[in-house]
Amino acid sequence: MSDAELVLRSTRVITPEGTRAASVAVAAGKITAVLPYDAEVPPGARSHDVGDDVLLPGLVDTHVHVNDPGRTEWEGFWTATRAAAAGGITTLIDMPLNSLPPTTTVDHLRTKRDVARSRAHVDVGFWGGALPGNVEDLRPLHDAGVFGFKAFLSPSGVEEFPELDQDQLARSLNEIAGFGGLLIVHAEDPLRLAAAPQKGGRKYADFLASRPRDAEDAAVRNLVAQAARLDARVHVLHLSSSDALPLIAAAKADGVRITVETCPHYLTLTAEEVPDGAGEFKCCPPIREAANQDLLWQALADGTIDCVVTDHSPSTADLKTDDFATAWGGISGLQLSLSAVWTEARGRGHDLEDVVRWMSSRTARLAGLGDRKGAIAAGHDADFAVFAPDETFTVDPAALQHRNRVTAYAGKTLSGVVKSTWLRGERVFSEGGFTEPAGQLLVRHP
Repeated sequence: MSDAELVLRSTRVITPEGTRAASVAVAAGKITAVLPYDAEVPPGARSHDVGDDVLLPGLVDTHVHVNDPGRTEWEGFWTATRAAAAGGITTLIDMPLNSLPPTTTVDHLRTKRDVARSRAHVDVGFWGGALPGNVEDLRPLHDAGVFGFKAFLSPSGVEEFPELDQDQLARSLNEIAGFGGLLIVHAEDPLRLAAAPQKGGRKYADFLASRPRDAEDAAVRNLVAQAARLDARVHVLHLSSSDALPLIAAAKADGVRITVETCPHYLTLTAEEVPDGAGEFKCCPPIREAANQDLLWQALADGTIDCVVTDHSPSTADLKTDDFATAWGGISGLQLSLSAVWTEARGRGHDLEDVVRWMSSRTARLAGLGDRKGAIAAGHDADFAVFAPDETFTVDPAALQHRNRVTAYAGKTLSGVVKSTWLRGERVFSEGGFTEPAGQLLVRHP
């Protein structure tokens, strides 16, 4: 490591080969070698020893709603990426809706990139959007570097991003498959939602009944059929229904090119604990029962579910009303996701290598970034989080970096503290402090 500019040392470094004491050499923002712990530091190189804290690859969150520009009062790149850095996330991929304009044309992508460029504390990429009328925009967006395309099969909640019906889904998916792209899908069936009881009001049980599992199950079933027919690559967003798991497992066994994510709130919160009138817990699909949660964890363990992402979807506090029918549906989770998942995972017998696989290496692979993100290995970007897994903290909304400090985790005690976050070998967050924005705008590899 004679050319090393930085050597990071820990007794616990999570590498693709396992956890071990190691020294990680960095030059020009890249990892050049992972060496024995006591390897000699070259003259002139910076050295930083984190002791027994865990050095893990920076997390890659592929499901984030930044809302900037247009709804920046909900969230912006400056605040979202600071929250990400504070949570050990070094790469995020921004969803195409909730900003104005949505990322549905190359011009709109250019607008989004121009806004993000000087405000990103971590690396940022972009999903494009698939709408009923923009099939002709999909290939240009792909060529411009978006990582794939988001579609809804039921109303999105914002009028500028309408859902696809089954015929429109087929047309968009056929176009995307033609150039080898990826379609990521909010899978809830609108007919099943329309048939469900819609009472409204403060009772969480009534809201849960309005978003039944069979709406997810039917939508996933239809998506699997379309993907199989077209040999297309698809990804199911924020799965909450455990009833869909046998269908997904069977599709994977049959060779359908499908991947699946779930979210920290589905893995750590349960319907039984949601207070009536607590709009901060509303999301779509909803947080379901504890027995359902157990099956999601089992599916993570056996690989039916591939990865865990935040679906960070904030709003202003006034939109989180006590009426579940009208409250904005979204959980803000960027800063807390690692600690929340780790708290529950360790109690279920999982280790940090599992968490890294679900929240870093597999998400990097999903976005086509697996050759440069998501692993502490030579040739990868020198993106790290220094994590103290045994330390605990109580969630104080005032300490969050999100623009609107509304959280379903308020008052909860979580395990695991992010001590510092490093982007391409430079520390961007440490003990509550941040550097100036150093994030880069990412594009899909050709």
